[in-house]
Amino acid sequence: MQNMSVGQVARRTGVAVSTLHFYEQKGLIHASRNAGNQRRFGRDAIRRVSLIKAAQQLGISLEEIAQAFAPLPDFAAPSAKQWQAMASGWQVQLDARIEKLTRLRKSLTGCIGCGCLSMANCPLYNPDDNLAAQGPGPVILNRTRKS
Repeated sequence: MQNMSVGQVARRTGVAVSTLHFYEQKGLIHASRNAGNQRRFGRDAIRRVSLIKAAQQLGISLEEIAQAFAPLPDFAAPSAKQWQAMASGWQVQLDARIEKLTRLRKSLTGCIGCGCLSMANCPLYNPDDNLAAQGPGPVILNRTRKS
């Protein structure tokens, strides 16, 4: 049943009305219109906004959230099975991000321990600027660990 105003959804979810309009524009939530052309949302909007905010807290982009919501019916929240599928996909991304952040933390600690703070001349990570041949930027940070 589509009976909540945008203000009611905003109060229930703790997000601004403008944010709900933005989410609707991006196709993340959906509203019907009443006879006065006012937006009306169903309870699914509350669940969808909650999932959006939780996913954003995990670093999932709105584009990735939209892709995950794409197969869902417009006026329905994800079922438990659909949520599990989304969460599983996002978990793979999060695991990769955690791995990258862990490597970054270890590199940062090593650099602080060394004290030179020079990527061009670091005797541990880049003696004689050998990494320049591998390309511009922080090439050490872009390396993936081989399992």
